[in-house]
Amino acid sequence: MPRDTLTRERIVNTAIQLLDAEGLEGLNMRSLGEQLDSAATAVYWHVKSKDNLVMLAGDQVWKEIELPDLDTGDWRTSGMTMAKDLYAMFTRHPWLVQAMGTHLFQGPGKARHDDHSLAIYEQAGFVGARADQALTTVYVFVLGSAMGGSAAVTLRRKLRRDGRDPEKLIRETLAQATEIAMQFPRLRARLESVDLDDADYYAAPEQSFEYGLEAIFDGLERQLKLGSAAPRPQGNGWYA
Repeated sequence: MPRDTLTRERIVNTAIQLLDAEGLEGLNMRSLGEQLDSAATAVYWHVKSKDNLVMLAGDQVWKEIELPDLDTGDWRTSGMTMAKDLYAMFTRHPWLVQAMGTHLFQGPGKARHDDHSLAIYEQAGFVGARADQALTTVYVFVLGSAMGGSAAVTLRRKLRRDGRDPEKLIRETLAQATEIAMQFPRLRARLESVDLDDADYYAAPEQSFEYGLEAIFDGLERQLKLGSAAPRPQGNGWYA
């Protein structure tokens, strides 16, 4: 495909598909060029480098998060809707969570999300630094909740690339972890309450994300009622 028939948008969207399927380790300009039926040099001309492409892809997926209409809903419903949508986006694109350890993401897609999120907490009654802190609290919880799934996907891909059977190794590791956990009373009680053939020492109870999110928003509402002041955050930004 000639260089002038390529577009940055098509390259970025194809890169997202490749990243979803193969992860960060599976993205390279040659394989991307094959997907696009184009030379790698033509791809470079549009996106400059692999790192820049990852940043462009990362910013693009932030645009998948819908922005609730603040004129038709209450702030808590809007905030929880955006938090759940953010979690779903991280789950669809586990490479993004991994890439946050190696790239500093910025762009209009992420800024669009950040600006609307701040509007929600300002609508609630949080002012200045308190709005930043409310948003940061929710964001960090969502990101942390998504990290486990992202790590599991990355681990399985690495094991397969190394020629090993990921499911077999994970089963063996979980069996060892369960054996160790049985030596501790509270962990043993937890494991004895379920079928040990299906027990997963690392698994969180069902609906843990929803439970945590509700607890956070309960706390934010309590802070609004108390009207307590919060110190101004230090640094140039409120989250990465």
